[in-house]
Amino acid sequence: MAKPTEEEVAAQKEVAEVARKLSELRYGLKKVVATLPPPRAAAHPAADLDGEPDVATELRSTVECVMTDCLTPAIADLEAASLYRPAREET
Repeated sequence: MAKPTEEEVAAQKEVAEVARKLSELRYGLKKVVATLPPPRAAAHPAADLDGEPDVATELRSTVECVMTDCLTPAIADLEAASLYRPAREET
């Protein structure tokens, strides 16, 4: 296996650091969601949910979607890239 260059090693360290910072941001978003009041449906199961959502519901929905669809996969991909090594030697 070819040894990574100094530039590649430095880039992988930087990518790992970005992944760590994104993880911290994701944790911060989780804390924000935890401070929101419970969903309207939990407090009033018969409430009209077809109407416009309240601010807490919209925030919770958006943040959870961003974490699930964007941040978590991005963090995983960046962490994997920061640890990547070719499977075999270059010829």
